Order: sequence, then C-alpha cells, then structure tokens
Amino acid sequence: MKLKNILITGLLIILAGGSAFAQKKTKNTKNAVLTDRQFWLQQMDKMVKPVLYNLAKDSLRIAMPKVTSIHIDNKEHRIKVQYVEVLGRVLSGIAPWLQLEGGSTEEVALRKQYREWAIQGLKNALDSNAKDFMNFDIGGQQLVDASYVALALVRAPWLWENLDKKNQELMMKSIVTTRRFKPVFSNWLLFSAMNEAFLAKFGYSWDPMRVDYALQQMEQWYTGDGMYTDGTSFAFDYYNSYVIHPYLATLANIIGAKTNSYKEMFEKIKKRNERYAIIQERLINADGTYPATGRSIIYRGAAFHHLADMAWRKALPKQLSPAQVRCALTAVIKKTLESPTTYKNGWLTIGLYGDQPNLGDFYNNQGSPYIASNIFLPLGLPEADPFWANPAEKWSAQKIWNGENFENDHSASLK
Repeated sequence: MKLKNILITGLLIILAGGSAFAQKKTKNTKNAVLTDRQFWLQQMDKMVKPVLYNLAKDSLRIAMPKVTSIHIDNKEHRIKVQYVEVLGRVLSGIAPWLQLEGGSTEEVALRKQYREWAIQGLKNALDSNAKDFMNFDIGGQQLVDASYVALALVRAPWLWENLDKKNQELMMKSIVTTRRFKPVFSNWLLFSAMNEAFLAKFGYSWDPMRVDYALQQMEQWYTGDGMYTDGTSFAFDYYNSYVIHPYLATLANIIGAKTNSYKEMFEKIKKRNERYAIIQERLINADGTYPATGRSIIYRGAAFHHLADMAWRKALPKQLSPAQVRCALTAVIKKTLESPTTYKNGWLTIGLYGDQPNLGDFYNNQGSPYIASNIFLPLGLPEADPFWANPAEKWSAQKIWNGENFENDHSASLK
C-alpha cells in the first residue's frame, strides 16, 4: 500500500509538470473553492507553462505548434518570428510575479520553478548552439518582440540580475540589433523607446532621440478623454491598453529617473493613465464580457493590460478600489479562458472565446495570443495587499445593471 501511494504521488507530480501549485490542488477536496489569487495562479500556470517549460528544455521549436491566422500575409516569416514573440509576451506578463518574494509555500515553490525555467529559457534563447536560439534580426516584427522582452526585464530586474555577464551582454546586443528596423509610424515608436529605456535602466549607452521622438509624437496623437490615436487616425480598438498606456507609464518611470526634461509631460501622462483606467473598468460588463471591437481582439485579457498595470503599480485613481478592479479582472479571466476550445493540446488558440479563426489578423501566429498573460500583472502584489486581501466588491457594470444608485461619468480633455 505504501509503494502504491508513492507511485500515485509520483504520477500526480508528473501530470502537474513540477508545479507546486497544481500539486497542492490535487490534495484538496473536489469542491474546494479557490481564492481569487489561487485562481489567477492556476490560470497563469496553465497558460504560460508550455512556453517556459519547453524553452527551458530547449524544445520550444519542437513542441510549439506552427499555427498562423487564416488571414496571414507571410506564413513562413510569421512562424520564424513567433519564438521571440511568445518569449516577450509571456515574460512581460509574469515578470512582476517573478520579481515578488514570499507568499504561501505552494506559491513560493511555483515561483522558484518558473524562475529556473525563465533563466534557463533565456540562456537557451541566447545560445547560438541551442535548438531554441532566437534571432532578433530577421524582420521588423522583431522590434516589437524585443521590446516586450525589454519590458519584462525592467519589470523584473531579478531576471536581469540572475543572468550571468555573458548572457547579459548577449541580451543587450540582441535588443540593440533591432535598431536597424524602422518602426511603423504608429504605436511602434514606443517599441523603439522601450528598448532604449531598457538600456538606460541597466547602465548601457542609450539613444535619447528615439525616446524623445516617441514621447513627443505621442503628445501630438493625444486626442482627449485619456486616449491616443494609434498613428494619424483614431481607431476604436484596445491599443491604448495593449501598448500605449502601459508603455508610456513605464517610460515615465524609467526616463523620469534619468532627466527632469519631461516632468510636465509625465504629469499629463499620469492623469491620462488614471482617466483611461476608469474607462477600462467601465468597459467590463457584469458577466466579464466586453466590446469585441477592433483589430488584435484575439489578445483576450490583454485588452485590460493597462488596468492590470495600474493595479500592479498601485496607481489606480480614487474612483477605483483595488478590490473592485480585482473582481472585474477576475471576471474577464474567467470569461476569456472558460471556453473548452481556448486551448488545443495545451496551447492557446486564435480567438477571443475559444477557437475562432476568423478573428485573427494578418500578423497573428501561435505566439500572438500570449500577450494575454499581461492581465496577470497584479500577481506581482503580495497576498496581503488590499488588491488581494480586501473583500470582494462589485465593479461599475454590476452596480449599474443591478439597479444601484451610482456616480455618473464625465469625459476629461487632459491636454
């Protein structure tokens, strides 16, 4: 009987793939109710594990499906760039959690495992002799993808500090090599700026002009009520959240520590961040759905990258309590991931609610939907933080559509 129990325990560990969190859950009763944080950790683990586990084993190119959108423009090229794409998108979302210390025994063990996978995975990505070696210079898309890697490293300095000097230099050179690509005249300017901010943060020579150009141009594109146009025209999509606001907030933190030249601009950005967070929270319906408008809608929870980022940075405006944002984001996570076709063989499908190929865009590959991991940013807050510790609260849509008296909303120019 003792041998039988040992074998069963071993099998459970194998099935859990070394996840301490998953192991713990197998011991609970079938009807155990997860806390919000436990649920988030469970969903994060399910989403990103295939990427980092396989990259750490130098088997990502073998295991990762070579799936692209049915509307793809250049299938062969999009598959080539999907590896840096998925690396940056996954790490940028879980970076704050990797940076965090402490927590339950199960969470600490899970984080330890992910830290090991992340460091080994980065080493494999930078090793020209590894199967999973990643080129950063095979097309303009790499400028985008490198910036997400850079974003991950500035969000989690622990990752940078635990890379050896050789791999730090390789990473720096990989990011610098993307300077050869001219950014599209759109939110892409921020990708160039983020790469320079990474260099600035970690003590390398950086190009102030690339940062200045992006910041000044975004000022020209500010259109009011906390929103920017993405280039010369406005589109009702989620790029203010996917990229613009989180990138501007990060740039303000890093560049603001280097120079006072943008003090007035960064104050405006802060106020716009707050206004757009209010809009984002009101876009979340009572059941966790939200308007499925605009391109890149297959990014699922990344539609609320900005709201998650504001919560993690403890920068929410006074109109939004941390608990109501937690509950709203939890509803989004549940809704966007609950479909039985969300995953195929463990990998995210192209879609918003499950496998919906027609929702894909011409640039989407298997790595693209993993930007959804950025909804998990608040896992970088400790369990005792009000975001997690305060009792559940209704968010705006729940209060309004439940017939409760509620404060009205007003636009703000914030020029």
